[in-house]
Amino acid sequence: MKTYRKTATLVGSAYLFSNITFILGAIVMVEAILGSPEYLSLISASRAQVILGVLLSFINGLAYVGIAVLLFPLLRLHFESLALAYVGFRVVEFITQILADISPLTLLTLAENPGQTGVASGLQGPGALLLAERFWAFQMLNLIFSISALLLYFMLFRTRLIPGFISIWGLIAAFLVLFNTVLGWFNSGLGEALGTITGLPMLLNEVFLGIWLIARGFNPSATAIETARQLTLEP
Repeated sequence: MKTYRKTATLVGSAYLFSNITFILGAIVMVEAILGSPEYLSLISASRAQVILGVLLSFINGLAYVGIAVLLFPLLRLHFESLALAYVGFRVVEFITQILADISPLTLLTLAENPGQTGVASGLQGPGALLLAERFWAFQMLNLIFSISALLLYFMLFRTRLIPGFISIWGLIAAFLVLFNTVLGWFNSGLGEALGTITGLPMLLNEVFLGIWLIARGFNPSATAIETARQLTLEP
């Protein structure tokens, strides 16, 4: 019987790796600078930190795409269209993340070479515009992320590849991210204030799921069903 143990370990490791790279890259290295009132002077003095943070964010996006690709063979036998849609949403999410990460790199260029870029008279206007672009790019990213997470946990719940409580936890956490994202469109202050509260369950869920998959793997009875299905489909 095929247990997909290697797949479970890779997916679990990717979940842990993606969250570590996101926290270090997007939050600790990049947002710590962009969130400061003196971000224009800080960003020019922290070139290596900004570039490394963007690279870590890029790797985070690749990890999520990798998770979708690894899970696709397991999910498609039950939900071929939804499994394919899940992979598509992860790819679009990755593209949206790249768009969000263009802003700090552009700000870095403007801050280091204001004369060459034609904004020597002042960087506040272009800087505010780029921060606004990053904000809305992240809003779109969170929207796509929450939808893809809802799809994933629905399929995991139905296939019983993981314990039901993890899937239900993931569904609730994804809904909270979706709710806060839409709320932020109409009230950015309230959305930002609730961001940590609504995002923490998703973070904890993904970390727990990653550890579970590494330690326990997929549900053996569910993978046995998948093996049987594959055998019946073989010519």
